[in-house]
Amino acid sequence: MEHYYLGFDAGTQSVKVAIYDKNMKCIAKSSNQTILKYPHIGWVEMDADEYLSLTKLGMKQCIEQLRKQGFDPSLIRSIMGDGIICGIVGIDDNGKAITPYINYLDSRTHSDAEILKNLDLDIWGKETGNADPSCIFPALHARWLLANNKDFQERGKKFVHNAPYILMNLAGLKSRDAFIDWGAMSGWGLGYRIYEKEWSDEQLDILGIDRSYMPKIVKPWDIIGTLSEEVAKETGCPVGIPICAGAGDTMQSMLGSGILEANKAVDVAGTCAMFCVSTNGIIPELSKKGSGLIFNSGTLENTYFYWGFVRTGGLALRWFKDSICKKSDDDTYYQLLSKEAEKVPTGCNGVMFLPYLTGGYGEFSKVKGAFLNMTLDTDQFVLWRAVLEAIAYDYMEITDAYRNAGIEINRITITEGGSRDDLWNQIKADVMESEAITLETSGGAVLTNCIIAAYAASDIEDLKTALISNLKVTNTYSPNSNNSKIYKDQYKLQKDMLKKLAAST
Repeated sequence: MEHYYLGFDAGTQSVKVAIYDKNMKCIAKSSNQTILKYPHIGWVEMDADEYLSLTKLGMKQCIEQLRKQGFDPSLIRSIMGDGIICGIVGIDDNGKAITPYINYLDSRTHSDAEILKNLDLDIWGKETGNADPSCIFPALHARWLLANNKDFQERGKKFVHNAPYILMNLAGLKSRDAFIDWGAMSGWGLGYRIYEKEWSDEQLDILGIDRSYMPKIVKPWDIIGTLSEEVAKETGCPVGIPICAGAGDTMQSMLGSGILEANKAVDVAGTCAMFCVSTNGIIPELSKKGSGLIFNSGTLENTYFYWGFVRTGGLALRWFKDSICKKSDDDTYYQLLSKEAEKVPTGCNGVMFLPYLTGGYGEFSKVKGAFLNMTLDTDQFVLWRAVLEAIAYDYMEITDAYRNAGIEINRITITEGGSRDDLWNQIKADVMESEAITLETSGGAVLTNCIIAAYAASDIEDLKTALISNLKVTNTYSPNSNNSKIYKDQYKLQKDMLKKLAAST
């Protein structure tokens, strides 16, 4: 008998929903864009209920596709989803959102992060692997909501990530049933013990967050409930489909890229450009104060990884297309931009872009986005290549940190939406002086979710074997040594310029 599995990826720019069959062939899919709001400088807010609505819309669209093909929706065995690891919303007793959804793009807690850093505590690095508090961490978002959001102060019961919010509402659960999987738990940045997979009472006490606000920690494939009758009517899905606990988007992208053991690298080329390397656990050299890297636990048991990021990586590309090129309704315009930008010399004739559209970080926290060194012959294609190269320069710094800690990086898997751009993939290979590959499934998180959904339904016995069997390399990019030298020189110039800008602000 045929079986189907429904997965979703609740990302920053869109919610993707898909249905796969037992052979992990996609038979229905949809994608619907989210809305980001900027109520104040440095603030970025979203709506948790929009995430829920877009997920249900995507489910409905996929069910309609399924029926048109003559497939039976009653054969959907389970539902599994992933969401952003650095972002939370406050919910009331009924499990409904009563605060904005705040994620990693938001900088409102920058001063609070500095206050926590000045405490100079070792417990953060010892228990979480993250030595420095960061304004992207949900732990700091929670502190802000507790101090500033009146609705949460009066009626708040739990803090949850966006994927668990969607999943618990698909199942009709209340706040007392709120949950988070053991991988996405580490997205909090602070407040937990990473090896034990439990909340840390000592850290939560320092943070001023009552443990009662924290959701229970579960495994990604645990069944937390079944699809409610109300949601079944809205989506056309059968009532009672088992629902998994879900996972973090970065963790699922890692799995979908075949990162199942230590010393593997993956570039998650999404809205937040993230460069990840898997390890066997905390590496002191990478978890020291000031490293700029973040440590997380993976979806699978006893898996860990570090990542560095450009917070506006993929978002900078969308901003350029939508706001500069005025092509917000044409996603194919990305292809034209890169096709023409291939003709632009490496290094863009000295034109540079600072990709800090939501503010920089560390010593460059006050630096904003800018184009530099433009001339009369600078056009949108030069600027586009400058944007791609600028994001890649941040990868260079992260790569150097990994290599200095003894991690060999000879091959990088590029995944998510950015992996479809050949020019950008080649730029990254040149900048990081490493072979880069892409996979047949560039947005691996949804497929990975469906594989785990099949595992949760006991239709797959060996999860690792199933994950590996779905990996297919499509393109390989070898580094060009001449380009690598140009990028090194440009990187040094950009760093010098950043330091001067930081000193003047």
